[in-house]
Amino acid sequence: MSKTTHQNLFSLRSVLEKDKLNGSNFLDWYRNLRIVLKRERKDYVLEKVLPEKLRSNASHAVYDAWNKHYNDVVDVRCPMLATMNSDLQKQYENVASPIEIITSLKAMFREQARARDTGRLNL
Repeated sequence: MSKTTHQNLFSLRSVLEKDKLNGSNFLDWYRNLRIVLKRERKDYVLEKVLPEKLRSNASHAVYDAWNKHYNDVVDVRCPMLATMNSDLQKQYENVASPIEIITSLKAMFREQARARDTGRLNL
């Protein structure tokens, strides 16, 4: 990765660090997270579950694809946690899957999302 590309990715990730997830800003945080991950081509980890185990006779291509997905899960999970307030970090620090984290956050902040969407419809 070139120095310029690395700097561009870092500056885009700084969008997430600007306003840590605190509950009242879930929709904005989630939108920014998806933008950053889309740019990094890792947004699929919010929707595609990592298979738990590979068969012992898996081909190198299958292993390489699994290994890339695993590394992308780690690359996504860490900034997700880093951009949450400390209470949310403690709640999710032992949750390995970004999908599980997002699913839980969506349920937790469903009322906020519903109220905001209703407000948009009334504009």
